[in-house]
Amino acid sequence: MAFESIADAARRLSEAGYFASPSVVTSVFLAARLEKPVLVEGPAGVGKTELALATARATARPLVRLQCYEGLDESRALYEWEYAKQLLYTQVLRDRIGETIRDAATLAEAVERIGESESAFFSERFLLPRPILRAILSEQPSVLLVDEIDKADPEFEAFLLEVLADFAVTIPEIGTFRARHRPLVFLTSNAARELSDALRRRCLYLHIDYPSPAQELEIVRARVPGIGEALARRLVEAVQKLRQFDLKKVPSIAETVDWARALVLLGASELDVDTVSETLNLLLKHEGDARRAMERYSEWAR
Repeated sequence: MAFESIADAARRLSEAGYFASPSVVTSVFLAARLEKPVLVEGPAGVGKTELALATARATARPLVRLQCYEGLDESRALYEWEYAKQLLYTQVLRDRIGETIRDAATLAEAVERIGESESAFFSERFLLPRPILRAILSEQPSVLLVDEIDKADPEFEAFLLEVLADFAVTIPEIGTFRARHRPLVFLTSNAARELSDALRRRCLYLHIDYPSPAQELEIVRARVPGIGEALARRLVEAVQKLRQFDLKKVPSIAETVDWARALVLLGASELDVDTVSETLNLLLKHEGDARRAMERYSEWAR
């Protein structure tokens, strides 16, 4: 279901559980209308992946996700042959193969006859589509999420550029598959390495940072039913201050929500020192960060 306007996109993303800033909503709306990929950069935990998931929910499109990692190659992203199934098929048809080559005069002639039946063994029945090919073959418009593209090698990035050009994939044994419906593509990056200018030119660019206090408070209210207003405000203020510290891992939005849920379950109404020391591990995931935070408790939790 296509977005009718920017206001419609904002409403439907909100209904899907994503509280987006005007710039985020505008980028998603334009990407859908212009059929251009969106490159979403920003620190870890700010909702880059969730934006693609929410867009899929908001548009009632199936989501196809490709998680990138070092060493990812084309076969893992496109397709593989189900060799075990091919072998089983060969064993089942062994007698027929014997009949085919029984009167062959030479080995070369026998190989030639088997080669003529190659299409029986390399056909769609033995094809195992991976994420990119699944998105291309989708019977309905889909959302393709290429998550953490910065973790993949530059060679894979170059391959991805070719795919994004026309959404067509050639399988030598079968032929060329073209997308029935052009997917809406999100590429996320934590900026672990610099992406090429060619990829950036291909995409709309969107940078997402940590939310403002008002945005984060809205998220906590929506995701943590039953939290008191005073506690929600105090908790968000504390997290916002902690993000200004020199931490090994800055708290993400998801960790803010986890902390809020834990405080509600414990019946907390304020951030007293005992409650914070017992639950800070839900927010800060390194011992050194938690220790420094408690040493400076008076700066952020009062």
